[in-house]
Amino acid sequence: MEFGSTLKRSHASAAAAQSPEAALQLALRYLSYRPRSELEVKKYLGQKGCEPQVSDTVIAKLRSLNYIDDVSFAQIWARSRLESRGYGPRRVEQELRIKGIAANVIKETLRQSLQQTSEPESARKLLTKRFGGASLQDAKSQRRAVALLLRRGFSSKVIFDLLKYRIEED
Repeated sequence: MEFGSTLKRSHASAAAAQSPEAALQLALRYLSYRPRSELEVKKYLGQKGCEPQVSDTVIAKLRSLNYIDDVSFAQIWARSRLESRGYGPRRVEQELRIKGIAANVIKETLRQSLQQTSEPESARKLLTKRFGGASLQDAKSQRRAVALLLRRGFSSKVIFDLLKYRIEED
């Protein structure tokens, strides 16, 4: 019984998504959770069964209403990832590329964001948070620290400088 009603609802939403009004409602609901890039909204509408021309119409309408703006989305995303999550610029760049943000927008966003946040200081905070006061002199700890910083998207230069500094400091 429950499966049938779910199936009926999915067919109803797919059929309704063919109209621009219904597709706009789907997109607005999708945007209500968090800001999204244009590509994310377009993919979502495609998954819901919207025709490409309906999706394009909805995207244009959302852009005109300022509900979709890839530049502001990239700025919010980068700031959030750099400051809150402790990610490095490479990781943020990769995430923005996956979300369909243009290369020039990514470059400018990272330039602006890195003026406000110091990459070495962010890496140092992450190491302090993860390893506390533990010494990073032994090879195993250094490998773990390097792997962590690389996964988080910090540059090799920053990692080397930081670990060299930490070793001399200890």
